[in-house]
This record gives sequence, structure tokens and C-alpha cells, in this order.
Amino acid sequence: MKKLASWEEVVKFHGHSCMGLATGYRVAEAALKALDNDRDIDEEIVAIVENDNCSIDAIQYVTGCTFGKGNLIFYDYGKPVYTFARRSNQKAVRIVAKGLDDNKYRELADLRQKISSGEFTAEEQERFKQLSSEAMQQLLSEPLDNVVDVLEITYNIPEKARIFKSITCNSCGEKVMEPRARVENGEIVCIPCAEAAGRNI
Repeated sequence: MKKLASWEEVVKFHGHSCMGLATGYRVAEAALKALDNDRDIDEEIVAIVENDNCSIDAIQYVTGCTFGKGNLIFYDYGKPVYTFARRSNQKAVRIVAKGLDDNKYRELADLRQKISSGEFTAEEQERFKQLSSEAMQQLLSEPLDNVVDVLEITYNIPEKARIFKSITCNSCGEKVMEPRARVENGEIVCIPCAEAAGRNI
């Protein structure tokens, strides 16, 4: 494996540093190591992610798997779980982010809740920043085995992305990818128009 993208590059791409981004960075590192692969160029690697938090930006940047290329697939399960597969040899791994678990990081979780609710003191906000910084540094420096579990699995790798014909929605007049179109009252419509029609029934 060639040199991994730097943490600083990933932060610049994402816009800020945070625990979610750090988690994605370590997950991506573990994936490329497990698959013995460099950053993806053209759909050699497929990533299946089960959340849509900051970790995904790190995974896109470090692994080269992107929504645009069709080799980043999103399942809205809300889980810190990621599957990566390599087409050339069918090798696949499922990676679970373990996070950090001790009193300091339980305090961080409590403070995050307070800040999210808007009920916090200036001292609590400062403590949150301090703990967040410490947690990120620890997450980035721990051995991979301490922060992720990697399990080799058998996985039916999705086919490469295809370009489909676009057709016009009879309701809004906008173009829609043919396999995403729906039939509503005998007319071809896009998903939003079909859902809107369903709500009016």
C-alpha cells in the first residue's frame, strides 16, 4: 500500500476536524490495509457504508470510493459499520468502529448531549473542546486493532455503475433515471411526484 492520505488533507477536504472524521480515517486505513490496495482509481474497490456522518467524507477521500463513481453505497442503518470489497480477487471485509471507552470519553458523550440541547456552561463548552481534541488524537494514534474490528467475509460485490436512459416525468417535467421512474395513474413520474400523489389519496 502506498502512503495514506494525510489527516491534514482529509480535514481540509471535510472542512473541520471531529471524532466522526477521525473514525472514518482509521476505518479507511484499515480497509486499504486489509484489501492490500492503494486508493481506488476506477471502481476496483467498493465501499458499503451504514451511516451518513462525517466518517464518510474521510472514507471517500482516503479510499477513492465515491457516490459519483457508484462504488460508494449508502444504507441508512445508523451503524458505525463499513464493508469494503476488492473486485479483482473478491476479497471483502466488514469493519466495525469500536470507538474509545473509558471514563474520559463517557464524560465527552455526556457533554456532547448537553451542548446539543443548548444547556451548557462556558466551562463545560471548554471542557468539551479539550476532551474532543484529546479523543481525536488518541483515536488517530492508537493501533488499528484497538479502534476497529476487521472481519473477512464473503460478499456479493455489486456490478459496476451503469449509465441509464433519462426519461421525462409527466408531472413535474424534470428528467429522471429510467429505473427510478414510477407509474402513477398510468403515467411515468419521478419518485417525489409519485410520493406526493400517494399522500393525496
